[in-house]
Amino acid sequence: MLDRAELLDLAELLDLAESIRTEGLRKEIVLDTDGVLLDGRNRLAACEIAGVEPCFTTYTGDNPRALIFSNNVFRRHLSKGQQAMITAMACSFSGQSLRDLAQSHGLSRTRLSTANVVLKYAPDLAEHVRIGAFPLDADYEAALESKAKIAAMQEKRDRLNQQAPDLAKQVSEGRLTLDEAIATLEERQEQTRIRKEITDADALRKADGHAPPPLAQLAEQGDITWNQAHRQAEEYVAQRRTVIHETQQAIEQAAQHWTTIRAQIPRPGTELAREFHAGLYPEARELITHLTALT
Repeated sequence: MLDRAELLDLAELLDLAESIRTEGLRKEIVLDTDGVLLDGRNRLAACEIAGVEPCFTTYTGDNPRALIFSNNVFRRHLSKGQQAMITAMACSFSGQSLRDLAQSHGLSRTRLSTANVVLKYAPDLAEHVRIGAFPLDADYEAALESKAKIAAMQEKRDRLNQQAPDLAKQVSEGRLTLDEAIATLEERQEQTRIRKEITDADALRKADGHAPPPLAQLAEQGDITWNQAHRQAEEYVAQRRTVIHETQQAIEQAAQHWTTIRAQIPRPGTELAREFHAGLYPEARELITHLTALT
């Protein structure tokens, strides 16, 4: 028996039996070519209760599941959510578009699209909606969460395929989980970033005239760890940035007073010059000497 319609409760079944007894069976019960019941389980039960000989017809098409789901949409006791889910299930079997089914069954395309999301991303919940155990909107939220998780997993797979095919292969072979492979990739990328920062710092140290061996060389030789080399590189770059900033500030401050200083610098060897120099620190006297030479 393939008929997926829910059996009516006793009161509804007795009402249907009375209707069949007085008015006859209006719609034939559908069997497949092997005699398996496809549609009409409630009508068959009602015929037995009414003592009426049922009328059968044989389905000769090639898509019995689509027939079952399509017929179930018209059950009068189904909610709109159930109807939408049954229609979405029928679409998955028949290959018809959601738009066509929505029009033919008088259903909202939005509701039908919602049912299709649940069917695609949470099929176990879709069956709950079909039988009326849970409302469509409640299971839609769970389906969206499942959809997001699937999208996140696919994003990770795409990232592995692009950035680490060897790890992607290990995942496909079952030697690594997806999360383990992503963690390994991120560790690789972090090591690459660290080594680049060390190399960049070594280039600055060389350009600044430092004689010690490059930090990368010390790490390669095992004299220090890569983490130690990275820490020293960060410290050098930070100190260098501080020195540049402080020196620039000092130069800018001196430049602000340069006009006044230049106008007051006396000729070397004069008494005025000696008195200027007498009240200055050695560093300031040295600066005066250089500035005098420049002017």
